[in-house]
Amino acid sequence: MLKDAKIWAAKAGDKELYLLPNMSNRHGFIAGATGTGKTITLKVLAESFSDMGVPVFLSDVKGDLTGMCVPGTDSEDMQSRIEKFGIENWQYKAYPTTFWDIFGEKGHPVRVTISGLGPMLLSRLLKLTDVQEGVLNIVFRVADDQGLLLLDLKDLRAMLKFVGDNREEYTTMYGNVSTASIGAIQRALLTFEQEGCADVFGEPALDVKDWIRTDASGRGMINILSSDRLFQSPTTYGTFLLWMLTELYETMPEVGDLDKPRLVFFFDEAHTLFDDTPKALHDKISQIIKLIRSKGVGIFFITQVPADIPDDILGQLSNKVQHGLRAYTPKEQKSIKAAAQSYRVNENFKTEEAIQALGTGEALVSFLDDKGIPEVVEVAKILPPQSLMGAAPAEKVQQIVNAGEFDLKYRESIDRESAYEIITAAEQQLAQAQEEAREQTAVAEAAAGAGTAVAAGTAAAAGAVAAGKKTKTEELAEQIAAKKNGTASKVAQSAKKTAQKAVSSAASSAARSVSTNIVNSITGTGKVTDAATIGKRAATNALSSVMRTGATSLVRGLFGNLKL
Repeated sequence: MLKDAKIWAAKAGDKELYLLPNMSNRHGFIAGATGTGKTITLKVLAESFSDMGVPVFLSDVKGDLTGMCVPGTDSEDMQSRIEKFGIENWQYKAYPTTFWDIFGEKGHPVRVTISGLGPMLLSRLLKLTDVQEGVLNIVFRVADDQGLLLLDLKDLRAMLKFVGDNREEYTTMYGNVSTASIGAIQRALLTFEQEGCADVFGEPALDVKDWIRTDASGRGMINILSSDRLFQSPTTYGTFLLWMLTELYETMPEVGDLDKPRLVFFFDEAHTLFDDTPKALHDKISQIIKLIRSKGVGIFFITQVPADIPDDILGQLSNKVQHGLRAYTPKEQKSIKAAAQSYRVNENFKTEEAIQALGTGEALVSFLDDKGIPEVVEVAKILPPQSLMGAAPAEKVQQIVNAGEFDLKYRESIDRESAYEIITAAEQQLAQAQEEAREQTAVAEAAAGAGTAVAAGTAAAAGAVAAGKKTKTEELAEQIAAKKNGTASKVAQSAKKTAQKAVSSAASSAARSVSTNIVNSITGTGKVTDAATIGKRAATNALSSVMRTGATSLVRGLFGNLKL
């Protein structure tokens, strides 16, 4: 609870232990075995941050944090605990709460675009190999170069197929793209979709700035992410929470040291963040934890033993609450010893023994003092929360969700034009253009025997066909390379050149034949070519010119590699 603008979290004998607001962005952890009181400690800290006007984010893995929207209930046990702490004017309170849910079942839907998640986190989510991750990076790069938005799963599927169909070109440009890797990624997407996670990707995407709010009385909003279903896949859970941390890091401005944090992020079951994490991703996590404090964000990891957290990250967690641990194996004994050695020694007890003797609601506590120095560890009792200890009724949660200001913003998904729509439309238009080209070829061949005059007309018609294709080519190029400047004008110029070449080819052919006839007539040698043959040759040359130049540009223009 809040006392003298500080967070009163625990009491060791007559000594009150405080977490200082200006030291809260130095991060911390809450550790302990199952059932030792970690959730109560989390609630006490979250309530206190809210009371001082600091928004909070919590991941609710067990479903028992929803009670923060309901006042606590009185009991003899609570009265006894309150009396032992010597708390005056105790009151039970409900806290301003917003509920979120990746699946949209117990809170506002949380969505992310494929591009927003990025290839590194998506590879972890899909459990891809290094080679498959490399191919996925190429797919993202091609989409970026072509200006194609990757918003949902069908966009990624369409882009994978597009790159796979044109892998020879992209292998030369970006590196090897194998059909086996493309197929493996498609299968991973299918598995992910069958797990019911398809709706996670799309728009409107979560704006983490929506977490940073206060209610009318100035209390910070407590944002609770329903994670009981999400945690059924620990890798998926850890990946999405890491994405949220990344969004905070990339969105929040630099503010330096503040009197109190702008947001506090509690990461329950923190070990999921680090299990089987590749080095590149581990380095990214470490960088975020190190630098996000300058953006006014404090992070608290909740886990069973501190050893679940890598040393380079554990060393950055300065505010510590260690609940009881039990050692039944040599490995567990080693973990307890390591945990004890991370505290400043208290001469009144042995830390290693104290950890194993702690009861429910008790903890070893060490916060930073006003100079940023860790305090001597104390065996302390954690204060009770002022909100309901258990879960709130489901109808109460749904009532808050329906009345929330974000219901209209996030309730319905939006499916705007992106990679899938553009690639599909372009393929349809290309098929139509190819069919029209075949029809024009048949018409031109039928008219080929009509003489030189007809040949000139055929050449002009062929030029008109190419010019007529200008609009379709331009549209295709604009759709496939929507943001690529100058492509449309190049396509138009190409179509114009195609027509000019066709006419020139027909005229040159006719002129050569007539000249040959004149020479042969004067010299009396050689064969004189009749007019019908001259016309047929001219028409054939014109048509060949169109097919070589116009059709080739059309196809290459579709794939963003137009050669003019």
